[in-house]
Amino acid sequence: MRRKPQGVWTARLAAGLCAGQLAGCMVGPDYRPPADPPVTRYTREPLKNPSAADLIRTQQGGSADQSFVAGADIPGAWWTLFRSKALNRLVEEALAHNPTLEAAQASLRIAQQNVLAQRGTLYPTLTANPQALGAQAPGLDLQSPLQDQNRYLYSLYTPQVIVAFNPDVFGGNRRQIEALEGEAENQRFQLEAAYLSLTANVVTAAIQEAALRAQIEATKRVIQAQTEVLELYNKQLKLGQIAGADVVQQQAALSLSQQQLPPLEKQLAQQRNLLTALTGRLPSDEVSETFTLNTLHLPTRLPVSLPSHLVQQRPDVKAAESQVRTASANVGVAVANRLPQFSITATAGASAVRLAQLANPGAAFFTIIGQATQPIFDAGTLYRRQRASEETLNQAQAQYRATVIAAFQNVADSLRALQADAKAVAAASAAEKATGESLGLVRKQYAAGAVNATQVLIAQQSYLSALVTSAGARATQYADTAALFQALGGGWWNRTDVAPPPPETDPAKFL
Repeated sequence: MRRKPQGVWTARLAAGLCAGQLAGCMVGPDYRPPADPPVTRYTREPLKNPSAADLIRTQQGGSADQSFVAGADIPGAWWTLFRSKALNRLVEEALAHNPTLEAAQASLRIAQQNVLAQRGTLYPTLTANPQALGAQAPGLDLQSPLQDQNRYLYSLYTPQVIVAFNPDVFGGNRRQIEALEGEAENQRFQLEAAYLSLTANVVTAAIQEAALRAQIEATKRVIQAQTEVLELYNKQLKLGQIAGADVVQQQAALSLSQQQLPPLEKQLAQQRNLLTALTGRLPSDEVSETFTLNTLHLPTRLPVSLPSHLVQQRPDVKAAESQVRTASANVGVAVANRLPQFSITATAGASAVRLAQLANPGAAFFTIIGQATQPIFDAGTLYRRQRASEETLNQAQAQYRATVIAAFQNVADSLRALQADAKAVAAASAAEKATGESLGLVRKQYAAGAVNATQVLIAQQSYLSALVTSAGARATQYADTAALFQALGGGWWNRTDVAPPPPETDPAKFL
């Protein structure tokens, strides 16, 4: 019978083992995605639009104009709804140069490469192993392995190819691949979470800067007004029209207002440093964009995703789900480690003392070795590792449920906050308007001699305090609007700015 070449037998053996492996069983639990929470709304009662109390309306285009749009989709670039070109430029720069985002992208690529690397364990490995040996044969009365008994030095050439394969009979390698796929999915959603956090932080920092500028401006106006009153009091004191205690009281009020200014200026400087750092710059290279409340426009229609969609939209929920998948696969890995492990090694080659003799059929050889190992006694090590994996799965499932609850809480908190902000902004706007009108009347009365300067000062301080409160209420409403977009997932599924992975340059990726 004519013998077939050894390479054909080796190829057939490897193909048969691969086919058997793919058809083999996989021990451990099969992952099933968790069911969506059985809820139809975020709050106890049906969702109500933010509305001002007692028919009060703000003049800044704020709370009374907002409304919730249930089931509407969230745009990927949700920050553009604030209609600020400076904010858009700053967010785009942050997305392009922030190192934290670059690190998250690299983490995703690492996880993806680990998955591809682990998939290679499902296939045989082919290794070339050429050997050249120089040796001295025993002489004198000892028997020499050489045909020429007068030669003692010789060379032995042994080129060979080794095919090694570990059949994944019980699915341990495939479960490991599944676990790494879960890790890659986790890194993917960690990247989306980093993207969302970065954009939300830039928007919130810009809003905070605008609020600080409004507070600083109002505080400076208070200081200026109090300084003018103090100068008036000093003139009246010289004329004997008021007592010295009035001057001291006014000086104390002025000092307290001046004391409030440096902390606000410090916060503004630090806020500018934060915006600069978010864009990937050093503090000395400060961003040129500045923000005031008048340059930001409040979104009037707020999309609110359906509760059934929230768990699919929140990056942290999807990341927690991928951790459950990884933990489930690791249980299968631990179970497979307790079962028999198989390995097959085939070696084919030739061996001769001269290179020309390697082509001689008589110089060829091959070996096939099959091996199986089964743990018999390990003091319960593998069993305890399996139990640890099972408890890790229980932990991941509990953490997933906690993450889902926190996600719904975030959305409910944002909705409640916006409803309260509507009333706060409207009330602050009404107070600003009322104190402004009161100040105008008191000034007219002071000019007519009907009231003293103290009453003017009180009215002016009330008005400027209302300005600060109104600015703070508006800034809070802006920030809570951004928080709602973040709580709903930020529209990452509508992103169009996903950077492609760098090209692979290895000419022999299969090695």
